Amino acid sequence: MSDKLSVLVEFSMFPTDVGESKSKYVSKVIDMIDKEGIPYKLTPMSTIFEVDSMEKATEILSRAYKQLEPYSNRVYCVAKFDIRKGKENRLEGKIKSVEKQLGKEVSK
Repeated sequence: MSDKLSVLVEFSMFPTDVGESKSKYVSKVIDMIDKEGIPYKLTPMSTIFEVDSMEKATEILSRAYKQLEPYSNRVYCVAKFDIRKGKENRLEGKIKSVEKQLGKEVSK
């Protein structure tokens, strides 16, 4: 069995008690992920990143919370995990697989 492991994490995390707009706070989390050199995709509703262990995945979520904690008494988070042995680079690979089936690039 391969030692490779792909942990895709899709999450949304933001303070709930700081007004209507959340971009100021989301940008702090994105900056932290970017500086870590972790591959990620920002979408309008969530952020998706890929690491090679569950420990790293939960550590990133913990660091994300620490970015927001000073600004809020209440932080909302929802996270989904797709953990697969024997694979890597699925953040890009899953999209390419769908594009191959369609015979064209998808909207990005």
